[in-house]
Amino acid sequence: MTVPEPKTPVDQTGPVGCAVISLRQQLTDLEERTGEWPSADVVAILEPWLEQFDFTAAPQPALAHIPPRPPGQAWVLHRWDRHESAIIELFADKASALAELAQHVRGNWDNLLNDDVLDEPHTDDATAVNLYYGPDRDNRPDEGYSLYAETVRGRGRPRIVPLDFAFPDAGACERANRAATFHPGGHDGLPCLENEAVLVFAYLDHRVGAFRVSIHLDGAPEHLVRPDGTVPLRVVVEDTVVLDDSNAEGAPRPALLDALVNAADAAHQEVILAAARTARILWHCPACQ
Repeated sequence: MTVPEPKTPVDQTGPVGCAVISLRQQLTDLEERTGEWPSADVVAILEPWLEQFDFTAAPQPALAHIPPRPPGQAWVLHRWDRHESAIIELFADKASALAELAQHVRGNWDNLLNDDVLDEPHTDDATAVNLYYGPDRDNRPDEGYSLYAETVRGRGRPRIVPLDFAFPDAGACERANRAATFHPGGHDGLPCLENEAVLVFAYLDHRVGAFRVSIHLDGAPEHLVRPDGTVPLRVVVEDTVVLDDSNAEGAPRPALLDALVNAADAAHQEVILAAARTARILWHCPACQ
């Protein structure tokens, strides 16, 4: 016994459904009049019927709307003395800026010839700075500092990216790489490579005692941005991949994460995956969930 294939229901409320029903009615009337479907008559019915549809319009891709990143904050330390007129540095928080300033103060503590001041600098950063410069910053007429917070803003625009994200092909990558620009460091900036509005700073950082690489992605164009708002990255030091969230075939997978997920129950798996997404080890695809 052959089971017939299930039929697709027609939505009679939509324009496509109405057009299908109209075509069926015309062909039924033709068959009732002639007892068959003469080719010439069928073509005469189909030609005006097909003209109702626009076969040139491509389907619109599903899009993800990514709001602009909220502005951040940086602390600006401006220090001067009789040897150096302007030293300006940026810090992520006030404590880090005070620690840097206190390091300078402790290195120059012998400049204080006041008997009321301790022989050794105070261990608390803020106290050491206040003792050196004075509560009103008037102890040292030939040197001083200012410390204040500034709002750091990116491009401040939302992004609209397709859900079916695909990284640029070989030709587009080659053109972008040829057009990349290097900005050498100077008194007012750090050495920086700019490629497709992605900024990569590479410099010696005396504060942390390391060669530092900083990647800034706020300006990345839409064709580099995934639906979750991130740009796929692979970072290699010597021959070791230290970061890879590119999802490329053969990309190293976090084995520890796999082991944790496989060993956990359903409730704990979701917690682990949520933490991995927050840490950008994984990313969440709105299309396939």
